[in-house]
Amino acid sequence: INMPSWAEHSPTEFFRQADLNERKNGSSYREYEIALPRELTPEQRIEFVREFVQQEIGTDHPCTWAIHNPKASIEGGDQPHAHIMFSDRKLDGIERNPELFFKRANSKAPEKGGCAKANTAASKAERKEKLVGLRERFASLQNAHLAKHGHADRVTHRSLDAQGIVRQPERHLGPVAVREQNTQLDVRLNRAAHQ
Repeated sequence: INMPSWAEHSPTEFFRQADLNERKNGSSYREYEIALPRELTPEQRIEFVREFVQQEIGTDHPCTWAIHNPKASIEGGDQPHAHIMFSDRKLDGIERNPELFFKRANSKAPEKGGCAKANTAASKAERKEKLVGLRERFASLQNAHLAKHGHADRVTHRSLDAQGIVRQPERHLGPVAVREQNTQLDVRLNRAAHQ
């Protein structure tokens, strides 16, 4: 969504040009990777992601997103999640070629510079506050979609500590560690079976 005319039919081209033309220490894109509720159908997940993107990205930033649903490594259930890629560059209605689009903005003569970046550098505390706000809005929207589709389950953006829950958070293992664990378990089970 929100692509400039030269990338209207190819978000891949937009992000390729961002990689080529964004300044060396600049960000080509930002990404949200969000877990989606298993309780929702694939169509309901699409509706949820569309609403989240509209809420958080709006109509000003070039953006693309995809939903994946691999099998979970440990219990084998669905693991739906979305990748949302977007540019900090804010569209302003001025037609620019890719090279100019990613140049530094010119506030006195906008047509001579690139699109301005909306995500300006902030302090660590401000970035944390923004992230907590984003997580809260995401949880609220997710709960609204769960309720809309008749599910009693709810989520929270708050940490275990903030919820008053005393336990260690589960560690994300990742596919390599899970395969390694499963291999070790298979070896132990084979040994036990042959004793």
